[in-house]
Amino acid sequence: MKNVSTAGIAAAIFASFTWSMNFVAPFVVGNYSIFDLAACRFLLSGLIGMVILIASAHLCRGLTLRDWFVAGGLGFIGYVGYFLTVMVAAVYAGPVIPPAFLGLVPVVLAIAGNYRGRSISWLPLLIPLALAATGLLLVNGSSIMQADVQGEKSLVTGIAFAIAAVALWTWFGIANQNALLKRPNMDARVWTTLMMIGGSIQTLAFLPIGYGMDLFRAPDLGFGLGAIRNLYLPALMLAAVASIGGAWAWTIASQRLPVALAGQLLMTEIVFATCFGLMVQHRLPTIAEAAGMMVLVLGVVMAINAFHTPRRLRAA
Repeated sequence: MKNVSTAGIAAAIFASFTWSMNFVAPFVVGNYSIFDLAACRFLLSGLIGMVILIASAHLCRGLTLRDWFVAGGLGFIGYVGYFLTVMVAAVYAGPVIPPAFLGLVPVVLAIAGNYRGRSISWLPLLIPLALAATGLLLVNGSSIMQADVQGEKSLVTGIAFAIAAVALWTWFGIANQNALLKRPNMDARVWTTLMMIGGSIQTLAFLPIGYGMDLFRAPDLGFGLGAIRNLYLPALMLAAVASIGGAWAWTIASQRLPVALAGQLLMTEIVFATCFGLMVQHRLPTIAEAAGMMVLVLGVVMAINAFHTPRRLRAA
């Protein structure tokens, strides 16, 4: 079993914190669309990645063309493609139900990771996973019940894309660790920037498609000084902190933790996102939300303890 390191745990929690900022994005774009913000964010991520790559040129001498292609593919699966499926899910099913489904990512990733790698026996994971499912239900339950979705067909389409997003990120979590296992000497900064540059190139390719689908409002609103507060600054913050910082931290976590534990630690993203949402709404959590967050944190603590405690693998 891969050794459980404190640095890996801290990196996974930091990645979860940075990615929770994504849930605040719709509140800061003003009249711009979330697609404007995403395009600007991923393009800036690529530019920042190129700067980091140039500054780390001495670490790039052993890179192969395969490294570039693999990292670029992972950049699409875990970032660009994932984001697009999330956005389509939100368009069809509204802003509430897709995040509730996406909350299943840590649970699915933990199960898939342990099924594939058998880091520990299943018994110690049962209680943390049960607590995670209960916490997610408590945090999202009332919102789902109050969700306003127009039409059964729209709901089915939205849920289908939300499930696709869960599948994409689970795929990314496992494939990314496999790629890093094959590259034990890969620097986390270099790997992160390769993914971001790949995602930026894919975003450029998507721009004409998005324009044809009338997804962008920036061409009408303008790209001048008026876009600084609602577009450029939020995009730069998300690019530097959530994209580059989060991906870098997740790369470190993937190099130091079993996928099953890293997946459990992603639960903290839901806690951070809920706290950010409460701050934006200027309210205190409901009893169910507070209980849900406490149960989620308890599940994470128990998962960490399960991986720290030596146990002999037992047949499932």
